Amino acid sequence: MYKLIALDMDGTLFNSEKQITARTKETIAQARALGVKIVLASGRPLDGLQPPLQELDLIHEDEYVLSFNGALIVNTKTREIVSKCVLKGSDYKDLFKLSQELGVHCQAFSTRQGLITNETSQYTEHEASINKIDINIINPLTDITDEEDIIKVMFIDPPEILDEAIAKIPDWVKERYNVFKSAPFFFEITNKGVDKGISLLQLADYLNIKQSETMACGDQGNDYTMIKAAGLGVAMENGIDKVKAIANYVTDTNDNDGVAKAIEKFVLNK
Repeated sequence: MYKLIALDMDGTLFNSEKQITARTKETIAQARALGVKIVLASGRPLDGLQPPLQELDLIHEDEYVLSFNGALIVNTKTREIVSKCVLKGSDYKDLFKLSQELGVHCQAFSTRQGLITNETSQYTEHEASINKIDINIINPLTDITDEEDIIKVMFIDPPEILDEAIAKIPDWVKERYNVFKSAPFFFEITNKGVDKGISLLQLADYLNIKQSETMACGDQGNDYTMIKAAGLGVAMENGIDKVKAIANYVTDTNDNDGVAKAIEKFVLNK
């Protein structure tokens, strides 16, 4: 019996219209009625996860999310941080200085101050809008302590500007941090330990759930380790080939109730 199901959102739980279908909601409710933990695993902050958490009735003291791609494991009700894998203010300062040299905008997420930047841009406003959070204008060199927890740093600009900057990033950045593009205009920099797979197993251990009792569904590169780590790794048919290649099972697409079908097959035994 699978006791914990971790679900990626975009391209997995959500269909192309960014909606959770009625069938998927009903299937998740049936799994929860059996005592199965449903855990959203997303690159978004907790505030940006509120709408789907509310829609699925997942805001309770015994419910959790893997936010920021697993950098934070957070209680959805109390907002207690169960586990964190973050950068420090000193990292943000170093990366901010680099962004100035490269000529790109830079923003970051702080556990204390939320979305922070020295100068807003259309992409900072996009980030704030989709996650329904405020933008806090600060000076990274004077308003941040070296020891402050920074969840991630992002270089943000139009693709043609950002790609040119990425090509010039020095080796020390790639040696010290995880780096990846999460969108054509977002280049993310995180602690090397940030990993959906690691955080899934950490949460399972915290809840006294065995690895063999975990299931994970996803579609993109940042879901790879989670699908590989789970007792049952499920890839979406619309997912990338790399993810489908290591999955235990490939379900239908996100536009054809793939998550619901996987839960029905392996949890509800339909």
